[in-house]
Amino acid sequence: MSFRNLLCRLLPCIVMYGLLLANPVAHAQNAKPRAIVTVDRIIAVVNEEVITEKELAARVDLALRQLRQQGTPPPSREVIQRQLLERLINDRVQLQHAREIGLRISDSELDRALDRIASENRLSLPQMREALEKDGVPFTKFRDDIRNEITLSRLREREVAQKIVVTDAEIEGFLRNQETQGGRGDEYNVSHILVSVPESATPEQIQVRRARAEDALAQIKGGADFRQVAAAFSDAPEALQGGLIGWRESDRLPGLFLDALRPLKAGELTALLRSPNGFHILRLNERRGGQAPLMVQQTHARHILIKTNELISETEARNRLTTLKERLDNKADFAELARVHSEDASASRGGDLGWLSPNDTVPEFEQTMNALKPNEISPPVRSPFGWHLIQVLERRTKDMSSEGRRLKAQQALRDRKTDEAHQEWVRQLRDRAYVEQRLEEKI
Repeated sequence: MSFRNLLCRLLPCIVMYGLLLANPVAHAQNAKPRAIVTVDRIIAVVNEEVITEKELAARVDLALRQLRQQGTPPPSREVIQRQLLERLINDRVQLQHAREIGLRISDSELDRALDRIASENRLSLPQMREALEKDGVPFTKFRDDIRNEITLSRLREREVAQKIVVTDAEIEGFLRNQETQGGRGDEYNVSHILVSVPESATPEQIQVRRARAEDALAQIKGGADFRQVAAAFSDAPEALQGGLIGWRESDRLPGLFLDALRPLKAGELTALLRSPNGFHILRLNERRGGQAPLMVQQTHARHILIKTNELISETEARNRLTTLKERLDNKADFAELARVHSEDASASRGGDLGWLSPNDTVPEFEQTMNALKPNEISPPVRSPFGWHLIQVLERRTKDMSSEGRRLKAQQALRDRKTDEAHQEWVRQLRDRAYVEQRLEEKI
């Protein structure tokens, strides 16, 4: 018998407070039977791992609390359970794949991410920990969740995003299409409901999913709160945010969505839309238009990079840069030291990175660079690539309208391709996994 079958037969639930074994004879003769109290039970098997009722309940409690804080009327607990169980299963399948290919997030990388999250919320790490505990979220659980989120993001980049290619011809076609359609630069604030359809769905399954989408649309037209219907029906990532996607420029919306949104007024709904992923309902919340010149502050910078690995520790890398910083403070030539010591491709150019626009570099690098004055050299700073010394040479403000449109077109095409490819990749990964749901079973 396989492990999975044995697991499903022998572990339908985890039970405490069964028969006492300390004195079996006396107990059998004198003690009254005690009620069996269910502490936890298995509600899904994903390959050789299980998802328990307690794990799902914690997610449901958090989701319901977030919906109430947003002012979104929550659907029934059973609906939220089904939605979140699907997400847990998909996440579990991906995390298992990450382990199989050796993708790991180190403790030091996780600590830096937690520091960044605390800083973005204007809290120290101890203050953030206290706030989480007060909100009923154990810090160890939050830490594990952040590690998993980073892993999933890194996995998406490695398995999908880095394989996406956008050609010059596609960019030119995209820009020509924008010119002919007009409305370039318009932005749309959109809410979204997706009723997904499996890739290999039968006609009967497709009809069932269509009927579910039509039911959702009918409820909204009948006066139901869009946010509540989205939380109850949608399979999209933003379902528990009431379906709110937020502001999107026209070139970052799929053509199917854009064509349906253009004729709408604020507050109106699209008809039911069909895509390869399933059935969609969109609501236009607001629209704004007009494209002003894209003025961007750019920074001309150079750096020296020391990477960490099995041979060079974090401490050694930082100490090496501290020594180089002392030499630079004593008038050593930055470009010459970069050519000799930097482990970046820019070393041959004396560490010169050219003109950098916002978001061209990772946040840790950009934040330090932005705080420097021209000709100032930073202390050693850590990024995912290693340890850096950064020098700002000069700054300028440039009209990037033409270049910006092309870059935005490239990014929009890449985002669309990546989203579609990622959804397809997750579906295939799920199809190859052994998944058994036991949510409806009662003890």
